[in-house]
Amino acid sequence: MKGNKKKNSVKVNPKELIGTVDIGMKMNYGYFRTWDRDEVPSFPFENNMSGYMQYYRKMRTFMEAHGLETVVVGFESTGVYGEPLLHYLQAKGVRMVQVNPMHTKRVKELDGNSPNKTDRKDPRVIADIMMLGHTLSVVIPQGVSAELRNLVHARERALASRTMEYNQMHDLIYRVFPEMIDCMKHIDSVSVRYLIREHPTPEEIVRLGVEELSAILRKVSRGRHGNDRARALWEAAVASVGVREGRDSILREIRHLLHMIEQVDAHIEELEHCMERALSQVPSSAYLLSMKGIGVVSAACLIGEVADFTRYRSAAELVKLAGLNLYEISSGIHKGKHRITKRGRPLIRKMLYLATMNMVRKGGIFHEQYLEMVQRGKPRIQAIIAISRKLLRVAFALVRDRKMYRASLLHQAA
Repeated sequence: MKGNKKKNSVKVNPKELIGTVDIGMKMNYGYFRTWDRDEVPSFPFENNMSGYMQYYRKMRTFMEAHGLETVVVGFESTGVYGEPLLHYLQAKGVRMVQVNPMHTKRVKELDGNSPNKTDRKDPRVIADIMMLGHTLSVVIPQGVSAELRNLVHARERALASRTMEYNQMHDLIYRVFPEMIDCMKHIDSVSVRYLIREHPTPEEIVRLGVEELSAILRKVSRGRHGNDRARALWEAAVASVGVREGRDSILREIRHLLHMIEQVDAHIEELEHCMERALSQVPSSAYLLSMKGIGVVSAACLIGEVADFTRYRSAAELVKLAGLNLYEISSGIHKGKHRITKRGRPLIRKMLYLATMNMVRKGGIFHEQYLEMVQRGKPRIQAIIAISRKLLRVAFALVRDRKMYRASLLHQAA
């Protein structure tokens, strides 16, 4: 499910109808219960408009029959299949909460002392968890925030696709000219992409000669590669063990992959331009972008994933949303180590990690703090995670207080 999770312990009250949905691709299962445990047994309804209307009619009928004033609908955190239903319920003014699937798995074994899992059982288990108060509220992004979330996720899919294509190309190049990989190191560089497009075989590299190859590399790499790299590549081509049988078909596939990579690059660039335009419509983006190290993609990710900063009462709730809250496992004399739960939005963690890596470099706003942690003996990865948590707290403070970044805020952020 794409809704954001906020604070926990969102409790229901005796005048509220407890509704649940076990979401599926084609068929959902609904369930209703009062605080006194009068219930409508689990029932199926289709994942389309007629099914949604059926669910809503049953909800209203049950509320009127029991004199209930409000309703809260709970569901497990799911994928895309539940998104249309949630938007439908939101338009009807229905309050919604999420239940952690791990909680569902544990609580369902209390029902009959059995791990039995069925579509009819799960909605009742979700209701049990809701009555215990272990729920997470839902913030569904709207307007520009929804656009930013979709743009960020589209960019992630494009990056994954490009990585897969580079991996395929790596294997094909290794068959034709394995020594090129050792000489050039990075097959995603501009120089390698030029060579495998224009001179992909060892024989062609040999025919160029060292001088002409050196001139090509110097021009394409803008001076980063020169005579030494050209000579090493030429000598490797002379002694290459690359295959020759069936090579034309391999080269054809390499050219196809290059074309696909170029298309993905253009798509990613377009997505980033769209993010920049969308951010210009979000006033809070200026506060985030005022931090050196937070760029367009980072700001778009934060706003898209968080959806609405004003719905969060403290930075601690955002830290939990990102899965950066700490836990330990201790027992008796054993003292466990602190670790992050990772029970949150992985994209926020990834963005914060990448942004932090820039900020702890020399000249970055967290460079001195990072060095201090490392000098105290803290492992580097732990220092990075600690600063990622700090970065999120500072970002929350900037948006909350509507202030541009200044160094003193590092000591004020909660």
